[in-house]
Amino acid sequence: MSVTVPIVHVVDDDTSFLAAISRLLRANGLSVKTYSSAHEFLTQRDADAPGCVLADLRMPQMNGLDLQSALGQTPNPLPILFLTGHGDIPSTVRAMRGGAEDFLEKRAPKERLFDAVTRALARDSRERGARDRQRELRARFDTLTDRELEVLSHVVQGRLNKQIAGDLGIHERTVKLHRTAITTKLKVQSVAELTRLTQEAVIFPEPVRTFPKGQ
Repeated sequence: MSVTVPIVHVVDDDTSFLAAISRLLRANGLSVKTYSSAHEFLTQRDADAPGCVLADLRMPQMNGLDLQSALGQTPNPLPILFLTGHGDIPSTVRAMRGGAEDFLEKRAPKERLFDAVTRALARDSRERGARDRQRELRARFDTLTDRELEVLSHVVQGRLNKQIAGDLGIHERTVKLHRTAITTKLKVQSVAELTRLTQEAVIFPEPVRTFPKGQ
């Protein structure tokens, strides 16, 4: 099985700095790709490949903050960290609120740069794993019918088969059949596991109506 090596994507319109920083990163064993503009990066990147983005803040046409915003709209956004020669507090605040891994001046010690890149790559690995998990869970839940989802919404509230049958106007035996289909399709064994999986996949983002005792 092939292993995809994470790539540090360096985006800067200063060609001399771009060459210098890429040499420094490669000398420390990192795989690097360089781009002279944010637009060039967005059109050339492999959307599924792991890595992180090291971007200049001030660039013509699309600056670093605009790039950060554009990345956030993609299915697999890469962690971004900024290197700039013209930092200011408002830009720093906006970048960090937008989820930037770090915000460094271009003259920052190389140890701080390597530490930030290492953290960004580790974060990408974690977040990529979480997204893969969400997609796998969603694929499981997508196999459920509308009626099975309806039954599921009652099951995760702790409703008994008899209560669910009364609420939905169906036979209790039918409820049992639906529950068997649900647990089989979702590959779970217990109500507790079913509830945890449903919460993890955010299947019911809005609170499901609860029923008074004795109803």
